[in-house]
Amino acid sequence: MSMQSVVATGAGFLLAVLWMDLMFDVQAFRLAQGVPAEVSEPVLASIGSYYRRVTTDSRPMSRLIAAVMLAMLLAIVVQAVQNDAPRWVSAVSAISAVVSIGLAAARTVPSAIRLGARQDPVATQFRLCRSVLRDHLLCFALVSLLLVTQLAWG
Repeated sequence: MSMQSVVATGAGFLLAVLWMDLMFDVQAFRLAQGVPAEVSEPVLASIGSYYRRVTTDSRPMSRLIAAVMLAMLLAIVVQAVQNDAPRWVSAVSAISAVVSIGLAAARTVPSAIRLGARQDPVATQFRLCRSVLRDHLLCFALVSLLLVTQLAWG
């Protein structure tokens, strides 16, 4: 299997995971400060229960995502070292991967775990929902760029 295949497969898998997350995240558009509890609570409960399932209750299966990220990063490094792709392909792929994975590790996953716990005040949950949505949209764009870059030269 070529490194391009490994990178593209990893990116496709991550896009599918992000798509599933975004299906719940888009509910955050309906949340706003001052929204009546009868509107906001079902949305917060839906988002919170989803993130509890995917970050906490699904272990060890949730580790698969981290494994795919690591495999994809390693494949990008091997691709660059072995000159299996033009330098610009390796550079764009590496930057897109490192930024999106770094954002997920540093902010998105911890925020999703907090949302799943539902321990924070409602205002904090609103903020976390919007933050996770923004992070996932950015990661979706970056991983899409990575995938298009890999496929464009191949």
